Amino acid sequence: MSEEHDEEEIILSEMESDEIIELMFEDLYDGYADEVVEEVNELLGRKWTPYDVLTKGLVGGMNIVGIDFRDGILFVPEVLMAAKAMKAGMAILRPLLAETGASKIGTMVIGTVKGDIHDIGKNLVSMMMEGAGFEVIDIGINSSVEDYLEAIEKHNPEILGMSALLTTTMPYMRVVIDALKKKGIREDIVVLVGGAPLNEAFAEDIEADAYCRDAAVAVDTAKKFMSIRNSRVSA
Repeated sequence: MSEEHDEEEIILSEMESDEIIELMFEDLYDGYADEVVEEVNELLGRKWTPYDVLTKGLVGGMNIVGIDFRDGILFVPEVLMAAKAMKAGMAILRPLLAETGASKIGTMVIGTVKGDIHDIGKNLVSMMMEGAGFEVIDIGINSSVEDYLEAIEKHNPEILGMSALLTTTMPYMRVVIDALKKKGIREDIVVLVGGAPLNEAFAEDIEADAYCRDAAVAVDTAKKFMSIRNSRVSA
């Protein structure tokens, strides 16, 4: 894509805004962070609201990435590159969104459970969720019950994500869910679990709300639960 940019000598100021959005989609897809930053700044310079740049530009582009990842057209390295480009754009928008108090889809606390230090899958989910318009609080690897509870108390998320790559650390997810029950907050939070050794039967057994086999499924599942929650609230 960058080579094409050079060949065509793209001048953003001479392009229509919808053409810039199309270009942003392509550059996100190809993982070109610098170009995405230029496009974000160009749209902001045209008096686009930060929220519109986020939803129509970054989120729209990441949706395409998510679909192709789900369908096996893109793989983890490409998605990480796209997510990195999205994060570069988000770095500009985040403070502006905070100023305007722009609405977000929801909040998610996510971490890899105690005893487990694998984080590629978790990081991918974090980036894809952020790309879909969620606020994500990533508490990192080797996360204890106390770490999860502290983050939940502080950020009041609608969604809790737990990841494990080792069969030996999987049971710790039940420990966290039991702690949520003890505190009387289990019903308030949607618990999503993921990781290579997990499956739907395990998620059901530990009473999680859903098993997500990859980041694209995690985003879809989180969106579904948020729309269910919002329809209950407005009912």
